[in-house]
Amino acid sequence: GADKVARQHSLGKLTVRERVERLFDAGTFTETALLGHQQSQSPQMQGKFTPADGVVTGIGRIDGRRVCLVAYDFTVMAGSMGMVGELKAARMRELALRERMPIVWLIDSAGARIQEAAGSMFARTGELFREQVIMSGVVPQVAAMMGPGAAGTAYIPGLADFVPMVKGVSSMALGGPHLVKAAVGEDVTEQEMGGSQVHNKISGVADLEVADDDACLDAIRHYLSFFPPNNREKPPIKGDLRDPIERRCEELYDIVPANPRQAYDVRKVMKLLADDGDFFAMKPEWARSIVTGFARFGGRPAGVVANQPMFLGGAIDVNAADKAARFVWLCDAFNIPLVFLMDCPGFLVGSAVEKQGIIRHGSKMLFAVSEATVPKVTVVMRKGYGAGYYVMNGRAYEPDLIVGWPTAEISVMGPEGAVNIIGRSILEKIPEEERDAKRNEMIEAVRSQIGPYVAAGWSFLDDLIDPADTRKIIAEALALSETKTIERPWRKHGVLPV
Repeated sequence: GADKVARQHSLGKLTVRERVERLFDAGTFTETALLGHQQSQSPQMQGKFTPADGVVTGIGRIDGRRVCLVAYDFTVMAGSMGMVGELKAARMRELALRERMPIVWLIDSAGARIQEAAGSMFARTGELFREQVIMSGVVPQVAAMMGPGAAGTAYIPGLADFVPMVKGVSSMALGGPHLVKAAVGEDVTEQEMGGSQVHNKISGVADLEVADDDACLDAIRHYLSFFPPNNREKPPIKGDLRDPIERRCEELYDIVPANPRQAYDVRKVMKLLADDGDFFAMKPEWARSIVTGFARFGGRPAGVVANQPMFLGGAIDVNAADKAARFVWLCDAFNIPLVFLMDCPGFLVGSAVEKQGIIRHGSKMLFAVSEATVPKVTVVMRKGYGAGYYVMNGRAYEPDLIVGWPTAEISVMGPEGAVNIIGRSILEKIPEEERDAKRNEMIEAVRSQIGPYVAAGWSFLDDLIDPADTRKIIAEALALSETKTIERPWRKHGVLPV
């Protein structure tokens, strides 16, 4: 009714049909099972009419390509998951898998419809999660949080590929505040427990925080523009190039300092290299020592993984390893090439990260990069130390091209760390007032042995390049390797270090 629509708007939210209209190309959405409504025999549901049973389903087009939709309607019983509504949603999952189409969930739901009693448990929600797993890596899955997502509807984003959340409005948690109070005695609000800030900055469940519904729908369209409709196809190449491949990026000379201990914002590098400066970041507020996202080079989509010296000096901690590993798996599943921008001092060390399982988490990243069979291009901008060199797609990990800037350094560890280990006995034998000078001398001696010419001499690099030519070299490498195929030994699946 009009009162519920007004209530939806007062919360800063669009109605479900307004969302559908803005998501799809004009006039392309065909709704399915519009006449469906609740059929429960539960006493609590007697006499209740639930238009479309609280969920809009159908098929539309985004940039001309077909996409399946399941959109929960909060104005109908708080968007709860009823038996009929979930039959409709199941039909969309079947179509998405059979016809190899992406599927989008717009979630604004209180979760299970407990008024239907046992029916809420048997409303095909179990099949929902199992089928999401089966669809994983077969068709792109987007779960947009545009309101609450409790219990059942919170697992949908947990299994999806891309999860944008509307700031201050959306939330997801396995139990709402009332259930949490009853179960564990904790007084907590919806936003404190599972709001967009929590899942974008702390838990890492979400991929992007957006300002409002319109920005959320735009983000979905933007994200899908980098993807093929399924895992059997290649990502779409843009043919109308306004940004020439040959564009030199001389601003890089000023952005990236030659001093390896001086920080800079790698996002500026990524935007400068990408077509039209278009870089779509994934999980930008979580695990910030590594940056992941999508860009195009000469019209070809690629996933970009880059170390971020602004945080932890670019070192990889447990969350950064998880973030990068999942992103690499996502790109590899959908035939999206990978570009690595390396400036990595290695993995974070110390008792704290060992207790967090840094070996296990770091192994995930090794696993993902090793498994990837898509075209891979690596640019060593500055540091490539130890296992950091490996997980950022070093020579042993089948890069189709690996190049270095004049500032590249490849070594088992940084020169400072090496001197602390191998030079300790020497430094202890000289007067204290002479130690700093001697230590600096030793550091420079080590640095002279780990520079780009040494690495190229050992064939750890295919070439040394002018940083200003990086964009052109990446674009040409991606074009050259687009027919790449790699056959791995048959196996049911690997045993992931989770």
